[in-house]
Amino acid sequence: MATLKSDYDDVIIPEDVSAMDFIYEKFEQFGDSTAVADAASGRSYTFAQVRAYSRRIASALSRQGIKKGDVIGIVSPNLPEYVLMLCGVVEMGGIVSGVNPLYTEDELLHQMETVDARLIVTVPPFAEKCLNTMKRFPRVQDVYVFGEAEGCKPFKSLLADDGSACPHVKVSLEDTFALPFSSGTTGLPKGVILTNKTIVSNLRQLESHPDLTDTRPGDTVLALLPYFHCYGLVVIMLHGLRKGARQVTMSRFEPEVFLKTIQDYKVNHLYLVPPIMLFLAKHPVVDKFDLSSVSLIISGAAPLGGELTASLKTRLGIKVIKQGYGLTESGPVLTLSPSSTDVPSSVGKLLPNTEAKVVDTVSGELLGEGQDGELLFRGPQIMPGYLNNPEATARTLDADGFLHTGDIGHYDQDGLFYIVDRLKELIKYKGYQVAPAELETLLLTHPSIMDAAVIGVPNEEAGELPKAFIVPKNQELTADQVAEFVADNAAPYKKLRGGVEFVKSIPKSASGKILRRVLREKEANPEQA
Repeated sequence: MATLKSDYDDVIIPEDVSAMDFIYEKFEQFGDSTAVADAASGRSYTFAQVRAYSRRIASALSRQGIKKGDVIGIVSPNLPEYVLMLCGVVEMGGIVSGVNPLYTEDELLHQMETVDARLIVTVPPFAEKCLNTMKRFPRVQDVYVFGEAEGCKPFKSLLADDGSACPHVKVSLEDTFALPFSSGTTGLPKGVILTNKTIVSNLRQLESHPDLTDTRPGDTVLALLPYFHCYGLVVIMLHGLRKGARQVTMSRFEPEVFLKTIQDYKVNHLYLVPPIMLFLAKHPVVDKFDLSSVSLIISGAAPLGGELTASLKTRLGIKVIKQGYGLTESGPVLTLSPSSTDVPSSVGKLLPNTEAKVVDTVSGELLGEGQDGELLFRGPQIMPGYLNNPEATARTLDADGFLHTGDIGHYDQDGLFYIVDRLKELIKYKGYQVAPAELETLLLTHPSIMDAAVIGVPNEEAGELPKAFIVPKNQELTADQVAEFVADNAAPYKKLRGGVEFVKSIPKSASGKILRRVLREKEANPEQA
Protein backbone atom coordinates (compact mmCIF):
# COMPACT_ATOMS: atom_id res chain seq x y z
CA MET A 1 0.00 0.00 0.00
CA ALA A 2 2.09 2.84 -1.32
CA THR A 3 2.14 5.58 -3.89
CA LEU A 4 1.60 4.07 -7.35
CA LYS A 5 3.98 5.14 -10.11
CA SER A 6 3.32 5.00 -13.84
CA ASP A 7 4.29 1.79 -15.65
CA TYR A 8 5.76 3.94 -18.42
CA ASP A 9 9.29 5.28 -18.21
CA ASP A 10 9.53 8.96 -17.38
CA VAL A 11 9.86 11.22 -20.39
CA ILE A 12 12.00 14.33 -20.63
CA ILE A 13 9.89 17.48 -20.37
CA PRO A 14 11.60 20.31 -22.32
CA GLU A 15 12.73 23.03 -19.91
CA ASP A 16 13.64 25.83 -22.28
CA VAL A 17 10.71 26.04 -24.70
CA SER A 18 7.40 27.85 -24.46
CA ALA A 19 4.18 25.96 -25.11
CA MET A 20 3.60 27.69 -28.46
CA ASP A 21 7.16 27.02 -29.65
CA PHE A 22 6.65 23.38 -28.66
CA ILE A 23 3.35 23.25 -30.59
CA TYR A 24 4.88 25.02 -33.60
CA GLU A 25 7.93 22.72 -33.68
CA LYS A 26 6.92 20.75 -36.80
CA PHE A 27 4.67 23.30 -38.51
CA GLU A 28 7.08 23.69 -41.42
CA GLN A 29 6.72 19.99 -42.17
CA PHE A 30 2.92 20.23 -42.12
CA GLY A 31 3.00 23.41 -44.27
CA ASP A 32 0.08 23.56 -46.67
CA SER A 33 -1.95 20.73 -45.15
CA THR A 34 -5.17 21.80 -43.43
CA ALA A 35 -4.85 22.53 -39.72
CA VAL A 36 -8.44 23.51 -39.01
CA ALA A 37 -11.67 23.57 -41.01
CA ASP A 38 -15.22 24.65 -40.22
CA ALA A 39 -17.75 21.83 -40.65
CA ALA A 40 -20.62 24.16 -41.56
CA SER A 41 -18.95 26.45 -44.12
CA GLY A 42 -15.86 24.53 -45.17
CA ARG A 43 -13.72 27.57 -44.33
CA SER A 44 -10.22 26.38 -43.49
CA TYR A 45 -6.65 27.38 -42.65
CA THR A 46 -3.41 25.54 -43.30
CA PHE A 47 -0.66 25.11 -40.72
CA ALA A 48 1.34 27.79 -42.52
CA GLN A 49 -1.62 30.18 -42.32
CA VAL A 50 -2.17 29.50 -38.62
CA ARG A 51 1.47 30.41 -38.00
CA ALA A 52 1.34 33.56 -40.16
CA TYR A 53 -2.00 34.81 -38.86
CA SER A 54 -1.01 34.27 -35.24
CA ARG A 55 1.93 36.64 -35.79
CA ARG A 56 -0.39 39.23 -37.33
CA ILE A 57 -2.80 38.97 -34.40
CA ALA A 58 0.07 39.24 -31.91
CA SER A 59 1.33 42.33 -33.73
CA ALA A 60 -2.11 43.98 -33.84
CA LEU A 61 -2.72 43.33 -30.15
CA SER A 62 0.70 44.72 -29.28
CA ARG A 63 -0.09 47.95 -31.15
CA GLN A 64 -3.16 48.32 -28.92
CA GLY A 65 -1.09 48.12 -25.76
CA ILE A 66 -1.80 44.48 -24.95
CA LYS A 67 1.33 43.06 -23.38
CA LYS A 68 2.73 39.89 -21.85
CA GLY A 69 0.55 38.67 -19.00
CA ASP A 70 -2.64 40.41 -20.15
CA VAL A 71 -5.76 38.24 -20.31
CA ILE A 72 -8.11 37.96 -23.28
CA GLY A 73 -11.50 36.31 -22.79
CA ILE A 74 -12.86 34.24 -25.68
CA VAL A 75 -16.65 33.83 -25.54
CA SER A 76 -17.30 31.66 -28.56
CA PRO A 77 -18.25 28.20 -29.78
CA ASN A 78 -15.61 26.24 -31.69
CA LEU A 79 -14.57 27.98 -34.90
CA PRO A 80 -11.32 27.93 -36.92
CA GLU A 81 -10.79 31.57 -35.92
CA TYR A 82 -10.84 30.57 -32.25
CA VAL A 83 -7.63 28.64 -32.95
CA LEU A 84 -6.06 31.63 -34.70
CA MET A 85 -7.00 33.98 -31.88
CA LEU A 86 -5.65 31.72 -29.16
CA CYS A 87 -2.36 31.21 -30.98
CA GLY A 88 -2.00 34.96 -31.57
CA VAL A 89 -2.66 35.85 -27.94
CA VAL A 90 -0.23 33.28 -26.58
CA GLU A 91 2.33 34.14 -29.29
CA MET A 92 2.87 37.53 -27.65
CA GLY A 93 2.83 36.25 -24.07
CA GLY A 94 -0.84 36.91 -23.42
CA ILE A 95 -3.17 34.58 -21.54
CA VAL A 96 -6.43 33.13 -22.82
CA SER A 97 -9.47 32.56 -20.63
CA GLY A 98 -12.10 30.59 -22.52
CA VAL A 99 -15.70 31.24 -21.45
CA ASN A 100 -18.78 29.09 -21.89
CA PRO A 101 -20.75 31.19 -24.42
CA LEU A 102 -23.98 30.14 -22.73
CA TYR A 103 -22.99 31.93 -19.53
CA THR A 104 -25.34 34.63 -18.32
CA GLU A 105 -24.06 38.19 -18.30
CA ASP A 106 -23.43 37.99 -14.53
CA GLU A 107 -21.48 34.73 -14.91
CA LEU A 108 -19.42 36.24 -17.74
CA LEU A 109 -18.77 39.35 -15.67
CA HIS A 110 -17.59 37.22 -12.72
CA GLN A 111 -15.06 35.40 -14.89
CA MET A 112 -13.80 38.54 -16.65
CA GLU A 113 -13.39 40.37 -13.32
CA THR A 114 -11.66 37.38 -11.74
CA VAL A 115 -9.05 37.13 -14.52
CA ASP A 116 -8.85 40.93 -15.01
CA ALA A 117 -9.53 40.62 -18.76
CA ARG A 118 -8.37 43.40 -21.12
CA LEU A 119 -10.23 42.26 -24.26
CA ILE A 120 -13.18 40.00 -25.09
CA VAL A 121 -13.56 38.10 -28.36
CA THR A 122 -16.97 36.71 -29.28
CA VAL A 123 -19.49 35.90 -32.03
CA PRO A 124 -22.47 38.08 -33.10
CA PRO A 125 -25.17 36.27 -31.03
CA PHE A 126 -23.29 37.05 -27.80
CA ALA A 127 -22.02 40.52 -28.73
CA GLU A 128 -24.59 42.44 -26.66
CA LYS A 129 -23.80 40.37 -23.55
CA CYS A 130 -20.09 41.04 -24.00
CA LEU A 131 -20.58 44.76 -24.63
CA ASN A 132 -22.69 45.03 -21.46
CA THR A 133 -19.92 43.25 -19.56
CA MET A 134 -17.41 45.80 -20.87
CA LYS A 135 -19.64 48.63 -19.60
CA ARG A 136 -19.80 47.00 -16.16
CA PHE A 137 -16.07 46.20 -16.10
CA PRO A 138 -14.20 49.08 -17.81
CA ARG A 139 -10.83 47.26 -17.61
CA VAL A 140 -12.05 45.53 -20.79
CA GLN A 141 -10.87 47.87 -23.56
CA ASP A 142 -12.69 46.40 -26.56
CA VAL A 143 -14.91 43.60 -27.76
CA TYR A 144 -13.84 41.89 -30.98
CA VAL A 145 -16.23 39.74 -32.96
CA PHE A 146 -15.77 36.83 -35.38
CA GLY A 147 -17.95 38.36 -38.11
CA GLU A 148 -19.72 41.67 -37.59
CA ALA A 149 -21.78 43.19 -34.78
CA GLU A 150 -22.61 46.78 -33.89
CA GLY A 151 -20.31 48.23 -31.26
CA CYS A 152 -17.65 45.55 -31.77
CA LYS A 153 -14.38 45.58 -33.67
CA PRO A 154 -14.14 42.98 -36.46
CA PHE A 155 -11.69 40.13 -35.86
CA LYS A 156 -10.61 40.40 -39.52
CA SER A 157 -9.03 43.77 -38.72
CA LEU A 158 -6.47 41.90 -36.60
CA LEU A 159 -5.63 39.68 -39.57
CA ALA A 160 -5.02 42.77 -41.72
CA ASP A 161 -1.98 43.75 -39.63
CA ASP A 162 1.37 43.26 -41.37
CA GLY A 163 2.89 41.46 -38.39
CA SER A 164 5.78 43.87 -38.00
CA ALA A 165 4.95 44.75 -34.39
CA CYS A 166 4.87 41.15 -33.18
CA PRO A 167 6.81 41.40 -29.92
CA HIS A 168 9.77 39.16 -29.18
CA VAL A 169 8.88 38.15 -25.63
CA LYS A 170 10.61 35.59 -23.50
CA VAL A 171 7.99 33.15 -22.22
CA SER A 172 9.10 30.81 -19.45
CA LEU A 173 7.56 27.52 -18.42
CA GLU A 174 6.28 29.16 -15.23
CA ASP A 175 4.32 31.81 -17.16
CA THR A 176 0.56 31.33 -17.35
CA PHE A 177 -0.77 30.02 -20.68
CA ALA A 178 -4.52 29.79 -19.99
CA LEU A 179 -7.10 30.37 -17.27
CA PRO A 180 -9.98 27.95 -17.75
CA PHE A 181 -12.59 27.78 -15.00
CA SER A 182 -13.53 24.81 -12.84
CA SER A 183 -15.64 24.21 -9.75
CA GLY A 184 -13.08 21.73 -8.48
CA THR A 185 -14.48 19.37 -5.87
CA THR A 186 -16.72 22.02 -4.34
CA GLY A 187 -18.00 25.55 -4.66
CA LEU A 188 -18.21 28.21 -7.31
CA PRO A 189 -16.11 28.16 -10.50
CA LYS A 190 -12.50 29.20 -9.96
CA GLY A 191 -9.74 30.24 -12.35
CA VAL A 192 -7.32 27.36 -12.91
CA ILE A 193 -3.75 28.45 -13.62
CA LEU A 194 -2.41 26.38 -16.51
CA THR A 195 1.20 27.33 -17.06
CA ASN A 196 3.33 26.72 -20.13
CA LYS A 197 4.86 23.86 -18.14
CA THR A 198 1.53 22.16 -17.51
CA ILE A 199 0.65 22.40 -21.21
CA VAL A 200 4.03 21.22 -22.52
CA SER A 201 4.13 18.41 -19.95
CA ASN A 202 0.70 17.04 -20.84
CA LEU A 203 1.33 17.26 -24.58
CA ARG A 204 4.66 15.48 -24.12
CA GLN A 205 3.04 12.80 -21.96
CA LEU A 206 0.29 12.18 -24.53
CA GLU A 207 2.80 11.57 -27.31
CA SER A 208 5.34 9.72 -25.20
CA HIS A 209 4.68 6.06 -25.91
CA PRO A 210 3.43 4.02 -28.91
CA ASP A 211 0.73 2.52 -26.68
CA LEU A 212 -0.61 5.99 -25.83
CA THR A 213 0.04 8.02 -28.97
CA ASP A 214 -2.93 7.89 -31.33
CA THR A 215 -2.88 11.14 -33.32
CA ARG A 216 -0.57 11.45 -36.31
CA PRO A 217 -0.14 13.77 -39.32
CA GLY A 218 -2.99 13.26 -41.76
CA ASP A 219 -5.53 12.22 -39.16
CA THR A 220 -8.85 14.07 -39.07
CA VAL A 221 -10.17 14.90 -35.62
CA LEU A 222 -13.66 16.18 -34.87
CA ALA A 223 -13.44 19.33 -32.72
CA LEU A 224 -16.91 19.16 -31.20
CA LEU A 225 -16.04 19.32 -27.50
CA PRO A 226 -15.70 23.00 -26.59
CA TYR A 227 -12.33 24.70 -26.77
CA PHE A 228 -13.19 26.66 -23.63
CA HIS A 229 -13.06 23.37 -21.74
CA CYS A 230 -9.63 21.97 -20.87
CA TYR A 231 -10.35 18.67 -22.68
CA GLY A 232 -11.16 20.49 -25.92
CA LEU A 233 -8.33 23.00 -25.51
CA VAL A 234 -5.44 20.64 -24.78
CA VAL A 235 -6.42 17.20 -26.08
CA ILE A 236 -8.15 18.34 -29.28
CA MET A 237 -6.84 21.78 -30.26
CA LEU A 238 -3.26 21.92 -28.98
CA HIS A 239 -2.47 18.21 -29.30
CA GLY A 240 -3.99 18.26 -32.81
CA LEU A 241 -1.82 21.21 -33.84
CA ARG A 242 1.29 19.62 -32.33
CA LYS A 243 0.70 16.31 -34.14
CA GLY A 244 -0.27 17.69 -37.55
CA ALA A 245 -3.88 16.52 -37.56
CA ARG A 246 -6.76 18.28 -39.31
CA GLN A 247 -9.37 19.57 -36.87
CA VAL A 248 -12.95 19.98 -38.06
CA THR A 249 -14.83 22.39 -35.82
CA MET A 250 -18.49 22.16 -34.89
CA SER A 251 -20.16 24.96 -32.95
CA ARG A 252 -22.73 22.70 -31.29
CA PHE A 253 -24.04 19.15 -31.30
CA GLU A 254 -26.81 18.57 -33.82
CA PRO A 255 -27.36 14.84 -34.40
CA GLU A 256 -27.61 14.71 -38.19
CA VAL A 257 -25.04 17.47 -38.75
CA PHE A 258 -22.66 15.61 -36.43
CA LEU A 259 -23.08 12.37 -38.38
CA LYS A 260 -22.87 14.08 -41.78
CA THR A 261 -19.65 15.84 -40.75
CA ILE A 262 -18.02 12.53 -39.81
CA GLN A 263 -19.17 11.06 -43.12
CA ASP A 264 -18.23 13.98 -45.40
CA TYR A 265 -14.88 14.84 -43.80
CA LYS A 266 -13.98 11.18 -43.25
CA VAL A 267 -13.22 11.84 -39.59
CA ASN A 268 -11.16 8.98 -38.17
CA HIS A 269 -10.64 10.17 -34.56
CA LEU A 270 -13.53 11.09 -32.30
CA TYR A 271 -12.97 12.66 -28.88
CA LEU A 272 -16.34 12.39 -27.18
CA VAL A 273 -18.20 12.30 -23.87
CA PRO A 274 -20.57 9.54 -22.69
CA PRO A 275 -23.85 11.27 -23.73
CA ILE A 276 -22.70 11.37 -27.35
CA MET A 277 -21.38 7.81 -27.10
CA LEU A 278 -24.85 6.86 -25.93
CA PHE A 279 -26.38 8.60 -28.95
CA LEU A 280 -24.04 6.73 -31.31
CA ALA A 281 -24.86 3.41 -29.68
CA LYS A 282 -28.63 3.72 -29.47
CA HIS A 283 -30.13 6.26 -31.87
CA PRO A 284 -31.70 4.85 -35.08
CA VAL A 285 -30.59 7.82 -37.25
CA VAL A 286 -26.96 6.67 -36.94
CA ASP A 287 -27.63 3.86 -39.43
CA LYS A 288 -28.38 6.38 -42.20
CA PHE A 289 -24.76 7.59 -42.38
CA ASP A 290 -21.44 6.08 -43.42
CA LEU A 291 -19.17 6.23 -40.38
CA SER A 292 -16.68 3.67 -41.67
CA SER A 293 -13.82 6.22 -41.54
CA VAL A 294 -13.85 6.16 -37.72
CA SER A 295 -10.99 4.07 -36.39
CA LEU A 296 -10.70 5.39 -32.83
CA ILE A 297 -12.98 6.87 -30.19
CA ILE A 298 -11.65 8.34 -26.96
CA SER A 299 -14.14 9.15 -24.24
CA GLY A 300 -13.56 11.43 -21.27
CA ALA A 301 -15.26 13.73 -18.73
CA ALA A 302 -17.35 10.99 -17.09
CA PRO A 303 -17.15 7.19 -16.57
CA LEU A 304 -18.23 4.99 -19.46
CA GLY A 305 -19.88 1.61 -18.93
CA GLY A 306 -18.49 -1.56 -20.47
CA GLU A 307 -21.81 -2.55 -22.03
CA LEU A 308 -22.13 0.78 -23.82
CA THR A 309 -18.58 0.40 -25.14
CA ALA A 310 -19.28 -3.11 -26.43
CA SER A 311 -22.50 -2.13 -28.20
CA LEU A 312 -20.78 0.85 -29.84
CA LYS A 313 -17.92 -1.30 -31.11
CA THR A 314 -20.41 -3.73 -32.61
CA ARG A 315 -22.55 -1.03 -34.20
CA LEU A 316 -19.70 0.97 -35.74
CA GLY A 317 -17.39 -1.96 -36.39
CA ILE A 318 -14.37 -0.35 -34.75
CA LYS A 319 -11.78 -2.07 -32.59
CA VAL A 320 -10.47 0.72 -30.37
CA ILE A 321 -12.52 2.69 -27.87
CA LYS A 322 -10.38 4.26 -25.18
CA GLN A 323 -11.08 6.20 -22.04
CA GLY A 324 -9.10 8.95 -20.41
CA TYR A 325 -9.39 10.60 -17.04
CA GLY A 326 -8.40 13.97 -15.72
CA LEU A 327 -9.52 17.35 -14.46
CA THR A 328 -9.06 20.94 -15.54
CA GLU A 329 -6.77 21.17 -12.50
CA SER A 330 -4.57 18.39 -13.91
CA GLY A 331 -3.96 20.00 -17.24
CA PRO A 332 -6.10 17.80 -17.95
CA VAL A 333 -5.01 14.19 -18.61
CA LEU A 334 -3.87 11.86 -15.83
CA THR A 335 -4.72 8.41 -17.20
CA LEU A 336 -5.37 6.96 -20.65
CA SER A 337 -6.28 3.51 -21.91
CA PRO A 338 -3.35 1.79 -23.64
CA SER A 339 -4.14 0.94 -27.27
CA SER A 340 -3.03 -2.67 -26.66
CA THR A 341 -5.31 -3.25 -23.64
CA ASP A 342 -9.06 -3.64 -23.94
CA VAL A 343 -10.68 -3.11 -20.54
CA PRO A 344 -13.90 -1.21 -21.36
CA SER A 345 -14.74 -0.15 -17.82
CA SER A 346 -11.28 1.24 -17.00
CA VAL A 347 -10.08 4.81 -17.57
CA GLY A 348 -6.61 3.49 -18.29
CA LYS A 349 -3.13 3.74 -16.82
CA LEU A 350 -1.13 6.59 -15.38
CA LEU A 351 0.63 8.73 -17.96
CA PRO A 352 4.44 8.88 -17.71
CA ASN A 353 5.85 11.09 -14.91
CA THR A 354 2.57 10.68 -12.98
CA GLU A 355 1.97 9.21 -9.52
CA ALA A 356 -1.24 8.34 -7.70
CA LYS A 357 -2.53 7.15 -4.38
CA VAL A 358 -5.92 6.17 -3.02
CA VAL A 359 -6.93 7.32 0.46
CA ASP A 360 -9.82 6.59 2.78
CA THR A 361 -12.39 9.38 2.48
CA VAL A 362 -12.78 9.69 6.25
CA SER A 363 -9.45 8.80 7.86
CA GLY A 364 -7.13 9.71 4.99
CA GLU A 365 -5.44 6.33 5.42
CA LEU A 366 -3.55 5.02 2.39
CA LEU A 367 -5.46 2.24 0.62
CA GLY A 368 -4.21 -0.52 -1.65
CA GLU A 369 -5.07 -2.37 -4.83
CA GLY A 370 -8.82 -2.86 -5.37
CA GLN A 371 -9.86 -0.60 -2.50
CA ASP A 372 -12.14 2.34 -3.27
CA GLY A 373 -11.17 5.74 -1.92
CA GLU A 374 -10.45 9.28 -3.02
CA LEU A 375 -7.97 9.47 -5.90
CA LEU A 376 -4.94 11.73 -5.49
CA PHE A 377 -2.41 12.49 -8.25
CA ARG A 378 0.96 14.18 -8.65
CA GLY A 379 2.81 15.11 -11.83
CA PRO A 380 4.23 17.98 -13.93
CA GLN A 381 0.88 18.52 -15.69
CA ILE A 382 -0.91 19.55 -12.50
CA MET A 383 -1.79 23.21 -11.93
CA PRO A 384 0.23 25.30 -9.46
CA GLY A 385 -3.09 26.52 -8.02
CA TYR A 386 -6.25 28.55 -8.45
CA LEU A 387 -5.99 32.21 -9.47
CA ASN A 388 -5.99 34.52 -6.42
CA ASN A 389 -7.57 31.82 -4.26
CA PRO A 390 -5.05 30.39 -1.79
CA GLU A 391 -7.77 28.84 0.38
CA ALA A 392 -9.22 26.75 -2.45
CA THR A 393 -5.69 25.89 -3.60
CA ALA A 394 -4.78 24.62 -0.12
CA ARG A 395 -7.92 22.46 -0.03
CA THR A 396 -7.07 20.89 -3.39
CA LEU A 397 -3.27 20.62 -3.42
CA ASP A 398 -1.67 19.11 -0.33
CA ALA A 399 1.78 19.79 1.10
CA ASP A 400 3.26 16.87 -0.90
CA GLY A 401 1.98 18.26 -4.19
CA PHE A 402 -0.86 15.73 -4.60
CA LEU A 403 -4.06 16.91 -6.25
CA HIS A 404 -7.18 15.83 -4.33
CA THR A 405 -9.69 15.04 -7.07
CA GLY A 406 -12.89 14.46 -5.13
CA ASP A 407 -13.36 11.35 -7.26
CA ILE A 408 -13.80 7.87 -5.82
CA GLY A 409 -12.08 4.93 -7.46
CA HIS A 410 -9.39 2.27 -7.30
CA TYR A 411 -6.66 0.59 -9.32
CA ASP A 412 -6.18 -3.12 -10.06
CA GLN A 413 -3.16 -5.43 -10.18
CA ASP A 414 -2.33 -4.22 -13.71
CA GLY A 415 -2.27 -0.55 -12.72
CA LEU A 416 -5.57 0.17 -14.48
CA PHE A 417 -7.77 2.78 -12.83
CA TYR A 418 -11.52 2.70 -12.33
CA ILE A 419 -13.71 5.67 -11.39
CA VAL A 420 -16.66 4.81 -9.17
CA ASP A 421 -18.12 8.26 -8.54
CA ARG A 422 -17.72 11.77 -7.22
CA LEU A 423 -17.07 11.98 -3.50
CA LYS A 424 -19.72 14.61 -2.89
CA GLU A 425 -22.32 12.77 -4.97
CA LEU A 426 -22.25 9.44 -3.18
CA ILE A 427 -25.69 8.50 -1.84
CA LYS A 428 -25.63 7.44 1.81
CA TYR A 429 -28.40 4.84 2.41
CA LYS A 430 -28.46 3.45 5.95
CA GLY A 431 -24.68 3.65 6.14
CA TYR A 432 -24.16 2.11 2.70
CA GLN A 433 -22.56 4.17 -0.05
CA VAL A 434 -24.45 4.08 -3.34
CA ALA A 435 -22.61 5.44 -6.40
CA PRO A 436 -24.98 7.21 -8.82
CA ALA A 437 -22.67 6.51 -11.77
CA GLU A 438 -22.89 2.78 -11.10
CA LEU A 439 -26.71 2.78 -11.21
CA GLU A 440 -26.68 5.03 -14.28
CA THR A 441 -24.42 2.58 -16.10
CA LEU A 442 -26.80 -0.24 -15.20
CA LEU A 443 -29.90 1.70 -16.29
CA LEU A 444 -28.36 2.47 -19.69
CA THR A 445 -28.19 -1.25 -20.43
CA HIS A 446 -32.02 -1.37 -20.45
CA PRO A 447 -33.21 -1.47 -24.07
CA SER A 448 -36.02 1.04 -23.41
CA ILE A 449 -33.89 3.67 -21.67
CA MET A 450 -32.24 6.41 -23.73
CA ASP A 451 -30.57 8.27 -20.87
CA ALA A 452 -30.55 8.27 -17.07
CA ALA A 453 -29.33 10.11 -13.98
CA VAL A 454 -29.46 9.15 -10.31
CA ILE A 455 -29.42 11.32 -7.20
CA GLY A 456 -30.03 10.82 -3.50
CA VAL A 457 -33.22 12.29 -2.03
CA PRO A 458 -33.33 13.06 1.71
CA ASN A 459 -35.08 10.55 3.96
CA GLU A 460 -35.39 10.85 7.72
CA GLU A 461 -35.04 7.13 8.37
CA ALA A 462 -32.47 6.07 5.82
CA GLY A 463 -30.53 9.26 5.26
CA GLU A 464 -30.92 9.27 1.46
CA LEU A 465 -32.84 7.19 -1.06
CA PRO A 466 -31.66 6.62 -4.65
CA LYS A 467 -33.95 8.23 -7.23
CA ALA A 468 -33.67 7.84 -11.01
CA PHE A 469 -34.51 10.35 -13.71
CA ILE A 470 -35.18 8.51 -16.95
CA VAL A 471 -35.37 9.55 -20.61
CA PRO A 472 -37.41 6.66 -22.09
CA LYS A 473 -37.07 5.41 -25.65
CA ASN A 474 -40.79 4.63 -25.78
CA GLN A 475 -43.97 5.48 -23.91
CA GLU A 476 -44.61 1.89 -22.87
CA LEU A 477 -41.89 1.91 -20.24
CA THR A 478 -43.23 2.24 -16.69
CA ALA A 479 -41.64 3.39 -13.45
CA ASP A 480 -42.29 -0.03 -11.92
CA GLN A 481 -40.40 -1.72 -14.73
CA VAL A 482 -37.39 0.55 -14.17
CA ALA A 483 -37.42 -0.05 -10.42
CA GLU A 484 -37.76 -3.81 -10.95
CA PHE A 485 -34.86 -3.82 -13.37
CA VAL A 486 -32.55 -2.23 -10.78
CA ALA A 487 -33.84 -4.49 -8.00
CA ASP A 488 -33.10 -7.55 -10.14
CA ASN A 489 -29.59 -6.41 -11.11
CA ALA A 490 -28.15 -4.60 -8.09
CA ALA A 491 -27.66 -5.10 -4.37
CA PRO A 492 -30.77 -4.51 -2.24
CA TYR A 493 -29.50 -1.26 -0.74
CA LYS A 494 -29.20 0.19 -4.26
CA LYS A 495 -32.92 -0.11 -5.04
CA LEU A 496 -34.63 3.01 -6.36
CA ARG A 497 -36.53 3.63 -3.15
CA GLY A 498 -36.61 7.37 -3.91
CA GLY A 499 -38.70 6.74 -7.02
CA VAL A 500 -38.46 6.99 -10.79
CA GLU A 501 -39.28 10.14 -12.74
CA PHE A 502 -39.53 10.37 -16.51
CA VAL A 503 -38.00 13.48 -18.06
CA LYS A 504 -37.36 14.77 -21.58
CA SER A 505 -33.63 15.25 -21.06
CA ILE A 506 -30.88 14.98 -18.46
CA PRO A 507 -29.16 18.31 -17.58
CA LYS A 508 -25.47 18.20 -18.48
CA SER A 509 -22.52 20.53 -18.62
CA ALA A 510 -20.83 21.45 -21.89
CA SER A 511 -18.25 18.76 -21.18
CA GLY A 512 -20.92 16.07 -20.76
CA LYS A 513 -21.04 15.69 -16.99
CA ILE A 514 -24.45 15.12 -15.46
CA LEU A 515 -25.52 18.19 -13.48
CA ARG A 516 -26.90 16.32 -10.49
CA ARG A 517 -26.99 19.59 -8.57
CA VAL A 518 -29.72 20.80 -10.95
CA LEU A 519 -31.72 17.63 -10.36
CA ARG A 520 -31.30 17.96 -6.60
CA GLU A 521 -32.56 21.55 -6.74
CA LYS A 522 -35.51 20.44 -8.87
CA GLU A 523 -36.30 17.73 -6.34
CA ALA A 524 -36.09 20.14 -3.40
CA ASN A 525 -38.23 22.79 -5.11
CA PRO A 526 -40.69 20.99 -7.41
CA GLU A 527 -42.95 24.04 -7.69
CA GLN A 528 -40.08 26.01 -9.26
CA ALA A 529 -39.17 23.30 -11.78
